[in-house]
Amino acid sequence: MDINAQSLRSAYVGFNAAFQTGFAGATSMYLRVASVVPSSTKTQEYGWLGKLPRFREWIGDRVINALAKHGYSLTNKSFENTIGVDRDDFDDDNLGIYAPLFQELGASAASFPDELVWPFLKNGFATKCYDGQFYFDTDHPVLDENGNVISVANTDGGAGTPWFLLDVSRPLKPVIYQDRKKFNKLIRMDKEDDANVFSKKEYQYGTDGRCEVGFGFWQMAWGSKQALDAAHYATARAALGGMKGDHGRPLAIKPTLLVVPPSLEGAARKIVGNSLADGGGTNEWYNTAEVLVVPWLA
Repeated sequence: MDINAQSLRSAYVGFNAAFQTGFAGATSMYLRVASVVPSSTKTQEYGWLGKLPRFREWIGDRVINALAKHGYSLTNKSFENTIGVDRDDFDDDNLGIYAPLFQELGASAASFPDELVWPFLKNGFATKCYDGQFYFDTDHPVLDENGNVISVANTDGGAGTPWFLLDVSRPLKPVIYQDRKKFNKLIRMDKEDDANVFSKKEYQYGTDGRCEVGFGFWQMAWGSKQALDAAHYATARAALGGMKGDHGRPLAIKPTLLVVPPSLEGAARKIVGNSLADGGGTNEWYNTAEVLVVPWLA
């Protein structure tokens, strides 16, 4: 193959088509538990977390719901993925071998948020959220009906494989995916005077983006490392359903998504997927939650 501007352009068009095919066909699951928050700055402030506005009877002047200042912020990070194409493969017209690689690059770009969101959720037992406590903790501070600070749990501990029961029905989901620059463009360095071509006889194609993940309201999630059985599932549902905000206001949490790694799929489906319990009786937890099996939690 003659290497010139036209042949390099044609090669890029083919590589980009494979990239976009992989991007469009990728399976992504992070949007089930994460709200995408567009970002336009290096660091995004989330000082409003912890303040869920409530309605009151209008007697006298309005009462302003001031934002709670928790000092929670997320700073975007940069990520990249690059493929090098040897100039000899251009000379030998051997570019077909790269199509699957660029398609895989596109699929990886589309699913990269999953690689951030799901491990982040899994690490919530040791990662702090807006109130300064670990996201899954036993002593989140909340004001009771009398204005006194009490401790509220969204975990029952344990030392086994973690699983999660979540309310994902609200506008803000348990996890925040902060989107600064999307990973949806393939860029190239393929000019003959580019340093990589001159020094390494390598044409380079890659994608990059900027983002970060963080936690939203802890009241919408229950994390457990206890055995996934009916008893611990019942504990999780009762705790989430009974969650209250400051001053004793019920939050009407609806725990309908049971998130598990592949190793706990059978246990999860036994609890909520069987209409009959062991022994033939009615299973009271049947169909009370959707099971989401997440390979990134393996």
